Amino acid sequence: MSGIDLAIPQLYLYLHFLFFLAPKHTHSFFHLNLSPCTLSLSQGQSQNAFLSSAFYPLKAMASSSYNCAKPQISHPLSSASSSTVHLGHSPTSISWNSRQPNRTHNIRIIHSALHSPSVLHFPKQPYQNPLIPIEDDSVNVQVQPKTHRHPQWNLLQRAAAMALDMAESALVSLELQHPLPKTADPQVQISGNFGPVPEQPVKQALPVTGTIPSCINGVYLRNGANPLFEPVAGHHFFDGDGMVHAVTIDNGNASYACRFTETQRFLQEKELGRPVFPKAIGELHGHSGIARLLLFYARALFGLVDHKQGTGVANAGLVYFNNRLLAMSEDDLPYHLRITPSGDLETVGRYNFDDQLKSTMIAHPKIDPFSKELFALSYDVIQKPYLKYFKFQPDGTKSPDVEIPLSMPTMMHDFAITENFVVIPNQQVLFKLQEMIFGGSPVIFDKKKSSFGILSKNASDSKDIIWVESPDTFCFHLWNAWDEPESDEVVVIGSCMTPPDSIFNECDESLKSVLSEIRLNLKTGKSTRRPIISESEQVNLEAGMVNRNRLGRRTRYAYLAIAEPWPKVSGFAKIDLFTGEVKKYIYGHKKFGGEPFFLPRDDNWESAEDDGYIISFVHDENSWKSELQIVNAINLQLESSIKLPSRVPYGFHGTFIDAKSLINQA
Repeated sequence: MSGIDLAIPQLYLYLHFLFFLAPKHTHSFFHLNLSPCTLSLSQGQSQNAFLSSAFYPLKAMASSSYNCAKPQISHPLSSASSSTVHLGHSPTSISWNSRQPNRTHNIRIIHSALHSPSVLHFPKQPYQNPLIPIEDDSVNVQVQPKTHRHPQWNLLQRAAAMALDMAESALVSLELQHPLPKTADPQVQISGNFGPVPEQPVKQALPVTGTIPSCINGVYLRNGANPLFEPVAGHHFFDGDGMVHAVTIDNGNASYACRFTETQRFLQEKELGRPVFPKAIGELHGHSGIARLLLFYARALFGLVDHKQGTGVANAGLVYFNNRLLAMSEDDLPYHLRITPSGDLETVGRYNFDDQLKSTMIAHPKIDPFSKELFALSYDVIQKPYLKYFKFQPDGTKSPDVEIPLSMPTMMHDFAITENFVVIPNQQVLFKLQEMIFGGSPVIFDKKKSSFGILSKNASDSKDIIWVESPDTFCFHLWNAWDEPESDEVVVIGSCMTPPDSIFNECDESLKSVLSEIRLNLKTGKSTRRPIISESEQVNLEAGMVNRNRLGRRTRYAYLAIAEPWPKVSGFAKIDLFTGEVKKYIYGHKKFGGEPFFLPRDDNWESAEDDGYIISFVHDENSWKSELQIVNAINLQLESSIKLPSRVPYGFHGTFIDAKSLINQA
């Protein structure tokens, strides 16, 4: 009998005990025997505490569970009942056959526009220098053979690694006996220009069409998910390693570079030559998700990996604060990046604000344009308090945490500020880790009433927080908010998404993201909500911003991505929030972009609100070339475009750092 055959029954016995025999709310002594090693969890550790420690905290997870069957060992990306990976082709490319659609009854299928050819570029194993292609014209999945490395391991560790690797291989084989849902299928999630690219060192003197406005001098940066290694099983686009793309503009000249953010997770996997950290959305669901957590923590107990320095990917947000560029995802501390004089990027390290920040921080902190303070939240999916609020003075001094009373852990991706308040959404997507024990997803849609908490920005505790109900409201992003004291209201501008969990879970209902005005009356505790755009002009609007010089104050315009065909972005819209008028800028046939970043002409509050430029990466799926477009925000006319030396994948959020601020980098 092989080592895999030995490991699987032991894993089954353990999971059988965990799922069906162990009491849900009692403390237990867990024991998992993976020959030739024995792994034990400490006495007195609850099931929820053990299972959820790797979820601390997560942005989301998929809902599908995979039922286990008799293992059939095959390539990790193959499935006996679905797709096959042909490894007999050239050493630099493989072809992927599409999996058959999931025919399971009651599975909700999300309508996806990801039909582009796969263009995945993964580095050679073991990892060497970044691969920088001259031209990125291939439409094949480029995969190199993996080589597992054992950095300075003793004999016991090597034996443990071998046993755990065999158990993981068997687990992957079991998982892929069934088709992956689209929300966890790498052939969907990272196909086409959603696929990763290698690092690119600085390329100077880029071709420019038109004239770059003279007021634009500095660096435009955009974050995104870019997996270093080929997924072995489930993978969601949000799971990828963080990569920052930077375009430096200096008196009309432009350069480009892109680099991975070297998180602790990234560095360990790079050294090992393979992915070992669980993927929050693509892998952690149901019984197989529990098994992955067990395997991961078994590796940690043997010293094969170290999770104590964070498990985040830093792939979502960017902010420049206190002379530091910070890359963020809400599952970890921020990472400090530095822009070199040549326009390159380097990772300084995990940043805890001089040992003041003891918990994670969400990826959308807010900088008040007048006080220059930074406001942030931190959420916990394990134990109360599930949510904390804090702020930083301009010099980086942190306030004490304010514990926000929530009865259940809520996904908290974004929030808003006004001149006087922070606006905290308490919405309907919750974390319920015990659902994994019964084969479900730890992220659920709950029909509880949504509400917003209104708290003073200078609060030292939460006793004066005002909760205002807003039924059936789920905003993944909030674009702005402001005070209207004459009516005792706080006005919130956000895109209300239905179904609320459609980004993460398969559904048969098409996603809708409706730009809305939500009015919260602080005196009556009542709310109203209305769509800003007329039904005849309704389009999905997700990702964007208002003039950051007016954040937290009454604004007339918002600049938002037109997320159609979902999840691609065909252009952006300038919306008059008072009249509902929509002006669109469309990139063109088979051209798609991402978040439109509004850059004001100057920092003068008294300047016209729309006096500035929209900056966005745009990719042409006809020519397979990418560029940076600069559009006049007043008349929506293209001012200039910068041709980029390599493909820029679709990504997440960005920022701009002017040249004067760069001089003072920490």
